[in-house]
Amino acid sequence: MTSSSDDGTDRLPTREQILAFIAESDRPVGKREIARAFNITGGARIALKRILRELKEDGSLKRAGPRRVAEPGVLPSVLVVDVVSIDDETGEAEARPAVWDDDERGPPPPIVVLREGGLRPRDEAAPGFGDRLLVRLHRGDADAYEARVIRRLETRSRRVTGAIRSIDYGWRLIPADRRAKTDYSIEEADLGGAEDGEFVVAETLPGRRLGLPRARVVKRLGQEQTAPAIIDLAIEAHGIPDHFPAAAVREAEAATAPKLSAGREDLRSIPFVTIDGEDARDFDDAVHAEPDPDPTNPDGHIIRVAIADVAHYVTAGSALDRSAEERGNSVYFPDRVVPMLPEALSNGLCSLRPHEDRYCLAAMMRIDGQGTLLEHCFVRGLMRSAARLTYNRVQAAHEGRPDAEIEPLMAPVIRPLYAAFQVLDAARRRRGALEIDMPERRVVMDETGRVTDIRTRQRFDAHKLIEEFMILANVAAADTLLRRNRPCLFRVHDQPPADKVSVLRDYVKSLGLSFTNSVHVDPRDFNRLLKAVANTPLEHQVNTTVLRSQSQATYSPDNIGHFGLSLERYAHFTSPIRRYADLIVHRSLIKALNLGSDGLDGAAADGLHALGEHLSITERRADLAEREVTNRLLVVFLADRVGATFGGRITGIHGVGLFIELDETGADGFVPISTLGREFFILDPSEQALIGERSGMRFTLGDRVEVRLREADIVAGGLLFELIEGGRAGKPPTPGQVKRLKAIAREVAAERARNRRDGGGGRGPKTGRNQNGRHGGSRRR
Repeated sequence: MTSSSDDGTDRLPTREQILAFIAESDRPVGKREIARAFNITGGARIALKRILRELKEDGSLKRAGPRRVAEPGVLPSVLVVDVVSIDDETGEAEARPAVWDDDERGPPPPIVVLREGGLRPRDEAAPGFGDRLLVRLHRGDADAYEARVIRRLETRSRRVTGAIRSIDYGWRLIPADRRAKTDYSIEEADLGGAEDGEFVVAETLPGRRLGLPRARVVKRLGQEQTAPAIIDLAIEAHGIPDHFPAAAVREAEAATAPKLSAGREDLRSIPFVTIDGEDARDFDDAVHAEPDPDPTNPDGHIIRVAIADVAHYVTAGSALDRSAEERGNSVYFPDRVVPMLPEALSNGLCSLRPHEDRYCLAAMMRIDGQGTLLEHCFVRGLMRSAARLTYNRVQAAHEGRPDAEIEPLMAPVIRPLYAAFQVLDAARRRRGALEIDMPERRVVMDETGRVTDIRTRQRFDAHKLIEEFMILANVAAADTLLRRNRPCLFRVHDQPPADKVSVLRDYVKSLGLSFTNSVHVDPRDFNRLLKAVANTPLEHQVNTTVLRSQSQATYSPDNIGHFGLSLERYAHFTSPIRRYADLIVHRSLIKALNLGSDGLDGAAADGLHALGEHLSITERRADLAEREVTNRLLVVFLADRVGATFGGRITGIHGVGLFIELDETGADGFVPISTLGREFFILDPSEQALIGERSGMRFTLGDRVEVRLREADIVAGGLLFELIEGGRAGKPPTPGQVKRLKAIAREVAAERARNRRDGGGGRGPKTGRNQNGRHGGSRRR
């Protein structure tokens, strides 16, 4: 039907029509599919986005992935599933969807495969562990499903990572994944030489009998107490590619040294410097600033950010390009990096080493005294870094303690950098960007790979200086591509989900604090809360809770802005050595500005939705692997201190116990509810507290505690504590309150069973993330 309005809003489907379309779809759909189905174009897309947000906020829809929505908790009637366990007593098979992303959607609903009449578990026709089945689903009680087998598609092996254990009657593989439901039996002939206490990669073997499923070792990783084995375990468990194709290596090693050529500006006279962490392994950005000489722009600055021109070496469709796209990003571990590009580029021609000529793509930007970006342009050039500096040294120089190398750079380089930073920092505060600054742990190891210490990374103004320069360049890149109507892979960060904001609001209310009741929150709302608890005992826990309430930043060609940075347009431009998304932005800029023949082609531009989802997944894969390694190394570090007591704070409340973070190391572990006392404890989600039914004893988020370390499980990467001291006396709840809290607890348990992520009860990452994407601080916001 032809629209009679300019914005097309009279063509919008009703809420019921949208819900019906989603319910009838056999897979999660996004705004793009809904718009196509109902022929929604132009300004009506904005109204559609509003309707979808309202549906999510009132619980009619749930998120099913980046930019995707689905009817809550619903699976299609016919589905391909994998059998993941067999119940020893009943012989019933439990299955999960063959295609399912736990990181995006949480664990799938339970699926029980019904046995046909007369079939026993030992029968060949009965479903067995590792079988892939086509089934018809029937939704039962509590969102669980019953599945009737249409046909068996295949019996396949699975790769499992874990530790080898010798027991009295044979060998076992203990899975490293906490979500695993079973151990595995291994025959001695299938050990592959592995010994007791080694981490291994194993392949499951088909079987139709009751008892443990079988497996055989296909790769040995090393003794479980060693850092190299722990890191190899994470690489294997998360499927991180750590070997480059030979063709990609050949292309990287064939790259030639830079030289000044047509189409490139000679930037070698500009004293760019790189500023990174002491342990940085690659240098892909360099900075320079000076006062704006234009008298009409008093207190203004010229800021230049030069980025390694990776697009010159990694051409679209090459072996290097295919390998980089598959990896998505580099992954950083305490003793190594799994790079996105081979070493000849990542540590060679694309690393802005001091006093060496390097190809670059540079952002030239002009700001006024209020930090407003007045104008900007991008050039391909040849630059030469004047110095490789570190945050510690630059901060010391700024405070009046320059070393011999930095002393001659103070006037021409360091002071102008800080002058420009102060303007940008003030602009950031006025803009109201989210001000979460969580400490980040750093694992210190000796030459043998033994963990010797756990430290907190210090953050200086030198870190913030680089962050603000990178943010400015990222904004300039996004702005350039938007103004020229060119495709861009934006870094988008949506508003916090309404349910998480509601949990945060209830929690801070229990602390005697207030938070806005508005449905649409603003970063300033969070900043006011964070300011209220600054330098108080509540500071750490409120910062953590605010962090967990946020949406996850993703990559998308659809620009919705960046909530955390309070920016309308933002793209990652500054790290093409380690992020494929940045390389795409470089190629789009090259095409938009006619800077060469190696820009983004039309086919690549058409595939940006799928690419954005892929890169968002590889980024989360890297985050999970890095966090797992740090947690396991913390367990190793504390393993010889079992029985020792530690001070800490409660960082998570669960119906079955308390999550505790230790002061000394930042390590976290669990106190089972059974150890808290001889009474029934009730979960109060609104106050984030466990309350003793008889005594009224309360354990609340953020409370100080003293605990004893009972167990350090290196395989699972977890610590088990018992409470020595903690909790606060309170008034016992009334029978009516007990009844109400038990009902709420049942609802919460059911919701967590549907939606918890990473096997951790829905608890988000504990480390802070800054906004520009650099290694040396947290790097992926």
